[in-house]
Amino acid sequence: MRFVFMGSPQFAVPPLENLILGGYQVVAVYTQPDRPAGRGRGLVSPPVKRAAIARGLLVVQPPSLKEAEAVEQLSDFNPDAIVVAAFGQILPQSVLSLPRLGCINIHPSLLPRFRGASPVASAILAGDEFTGVSIMLMDEGLDSGLVLARAQIPISASDTTGSLTTKLSWLGAGLLGEVLVGWTRGELTPQPQNEAEASHCGSITKEEGEIDWRLSAIDIWRRVRAFNPWPGCFTQWRGKSLKIIEAVPLLEERTFKVGEVVALASKAAFGVCTGDGVLGILRVQLEGKQVLSAADFLRGQRDFIGAVLP
Repeated sequence: MRFVFMGSPQFAVPPLENLILGGYQVVAVYTQPDRPAGRGRGLVSPPVKRAAIARGLLVVQPPSLKEAEAVEQLSDFNPDAIVVAAFGQILPQSVLSLPRLGCINIHPSLLPRFRGASPVASAILAGDEFTGVSIMLMDEGLDSGLVLARAQIPISASDTTGSLTTKLSWLGAGLLGEVLVGWTRGELTPQPQNEAEASHCGSITKEEGEIDWRLSAIDIWRRVRAFNPWPGCFTQWRGKSLKIIEAVPLLEERTFKVGEVVALASKAAFGVCTGDGVLGILRVQLEGKQVLSAADFLRGQRDFIGAVLP
């Protein structure tokens, strides 16, 4: 059995590691090209590339898999199956039809819910109590292929997109091992998705992180968690961006203006009045500064209480 693995971010590293530990022959690892990052704009390799090199695996970084030359190179590896986890490129039919056991994708949602680019953040934004991973056979549609297996976990009140993505990565890695055993033995029957229950989610933009204080405290709290680590949930204070790193919704009645900062006698040293309730603030980060607790931030911004945030 010959496998090609395709993935790029940290989410894809545990599935790759599980393939290797499971004794599967990974003949090549495909990942996104190195890209400039950081203040120095130096080239940075995807986490999957670093993990693959550490394991002595062959790494291929094609800018696109739509080129005939790239498809021919992939065909030369003669894979029985291609395992995909957040690769970052759409696979054309010429690639999907190559392996005899198909292209097997790990998607971090309970399909058909949240097909698309931001399923983890979307589950938090929607206030879902559970999410999970689906392992599916890829087709030319957007996450619409036949499902081989699903597994779910609860979403905790402290989960962010970052923490939940890590949990789902390990969940998907474990489920992949079970699926490959059954699929390669011909013991699994792929199930079609219910199109009537399908929902879609697009890419998140940086602009979505700006807080509209007219929303409810619960809605903003979900956004703080969903947009962590990127793009962050932020407001403006004295011409600078103020990120809300951690918060908690307080459903107490306040008669202040929407966006007004109020003192609190709790772990949240201050709160901001919203369209419905008060959002208690636990940790913040002012542009160019380090992350501070709400109490420490107030000590350096003594006129912050009573301010009205835009």
